[in-house]
Amino acid sequence: MKELRYLNKYLIKYKWHLILGTIFVIISNLFQIVPAQLVRLAIDFVVDNIRMYQTLEGSDVQPDFFKLFAFGILINAALILLMALLRGLFLYFVRQTLIVMSRHIEYDLKNEVFEHYQTLPLSFYRRNNTGDLMNRISEDVSRVRMYLGPAIMYGLTLITLFMMLIPYMFRVNAELTWYAISPLPFLSLSIFLVNNKMEKRSEEIQRSQSRLSTFVQEAFSGIRVLKSFNREHESIAKFEEESDRYKKQSMKLTKVQSLFYPLIMALIGISTILTVYAGSALVIKGAVSFGTVAEFIIYVNLLTWPVTSLGWTSSLVQRAEASQKRINEFLKTKTNIISEKELVREIQGKIEFKNVSFTYPDTGIKALKDISFVVNPGESLAVIGTTGSGKSTISNLVSRLYDVREGEVLVDDIPIAHYNLTSLRRQIGYVPQDVFLFSDTIYNNIGFGIEEPDQEKIYQAARDADVYENIIAFPQGFETRVGERGITLSGGQKQRVSIARAVVREPKILMLDDALSAVDTKTENNILNSLKRIMRGRTTIIISHRVSSAKLAQRIVVLSDGKIIQSGSHDQLIGVEGMYRDLYEKQMQMDEAEG
Repeated sequence: MKELRYLNKYLIKYKWHLILGTIFVIISNLFQIVPAQLVRLAIDFVVDNIRMYQTLEGSDVQPDFFKLFAFGILINAALILLMALLRGLFLYFVRQTLIVMSRHIEYDLKNEVFEHYQTLPLSFYRRNNTGDLMNRISEDVSRVRMYLGPAIMYGLTLITLFMMLIPYMFRVNAELTWYAISPLPFLSLSIFLVNNKMEKRSEEIQRSQSRLSTFVQEAFSGIRVLKSFNREHESIAKFEEESDRYKKQSMKLTKVQSLFYPLIMALIGISTILTVYAGSALVIKGAVSFGTVAEFIIYVNLLTWPVTSLGWTSSLVQRAEASQKRINEFLKTKTNIISEKELVREIQGKIEFKNVSFTYPDTGIKALKDISFVVNPGESLAVIGTTGSGKSTISNLVSRLYDVREGEVLVDDIPIAHYNLTSLRRQIGYVPQDVFLFSDTIYNNIGFGIEEPDQEKIYQAARDADVYENIIAFPQGFETRVGERGITLSGGQKQRVSIARAVVREPKILMLDDALSAVDTKTENNILNSLKRIMRGRTTIIISHRVSSAKLAQRIVVLSDGKIIQSGSHDQLIGVEGMYRDLYEKQMQMDEAEG
């Protein structure tokens, strides 16, 4: 239960649900116990009065006696029915408190986990796969809820019922009580063992289902590749193989499940037989009445389900603890990207790298080696280099997706670590190399970066990114849904929507990380012409492997293997031998060949 202690703060938060739920459980149990006593009274009433009725055979008093006799039985029946209705009412209240409490905690816990996810650094997401993250916020939280709801509810029912009923049964007759309850521990242990086996089989089925789902998802996502390589038959054969494995696991579970109810019924039957046997002997001796035996048979049935549920709830608690342990692992993971002074201010846009070296913590790759440069407010800098030269790392450090360990990054001559993260990032417009669009409308995707979307701003951002005409050409215009990961749009359109999303924020610092790699030369020129106006008055960093994009910047630095090997304007770098001129000439030849 050590891991589940984390949930105590939620149980305290919803203490009134728990307290009222416990009270309602006790009352509902009371309305279970009282009907058994009424049954005893009714049977004893019948047994005691039937002889009197028979002795009055043929007398004038017999019909009147029968009316009183029948009325007494009717009263008992009405009281038993009333108890059943009241028990049903309070069981409803139990679920409206304890199960509702578990749903509230599930909601709070999911929000807490998701909110914590948002605070974790990029390195965390590189170490953990998406499926695992999703399982912890969905499957694991659902398992925890089963502990907070059904396990607590049935646990309270079992504890309170035993505390109320067992002492009373011993007070009525200790010998009959021992006979009645002796098979119950075996019942609980048997259910626990069978349930554990069912859980193991269920987990195997879950894993098989996961593999099957992953295979189907990949097959549908890569349907073009499958068809292009004519591999449909192999795909079908593999699906049948996975499906057959899933079927076999399901059959194993069905075999175990088939033991469940026969086992319960057998042990309940044994309890009932023992109670009848012992009760009959005691009736013969005159120690108890027929009604008492009937009462105890009802008690055996009352105790059966709570005892049966003990094995199930034990399994629920075990599963919940394992799941909460997995959740706690992530909740204990703290971000190392924290603000040292929580500085909130409007930035001017000056960026300075002072002898910055950076090694990615998750891979150990050294991306930057002793980098130094300054970009003044309103100026533009292009960072040019081949793949793996460390270009994108610069944008990651400016937006504080990672923190430097060697050297220093300054914004407006203030260490970047002093800024409040939200305040800093709100003033940065970032267009990533790997464009991600949400499964939403184009309008909402562009307006994603601003708190209160403004139609005119969104339309103007689309014009600036040279995507406005494409959007209005769609049947639904800006209300067109882009589909999962923006699949509706072409690569170039996705990149331009991403640019519009960054521009609409009117950022003080604009960073374009290879943002024009998926557009053709003509579209690139159109966007670059628009960007000239967008860049005016704001600090801009253009990261690219294409010289055509770099020409826009007032100054260019050339990276190779994490080091700055050249620096200057486009005209200056073209005039000297070096990597920049080589790249420029190669790309010019490629453009001419394409033309």
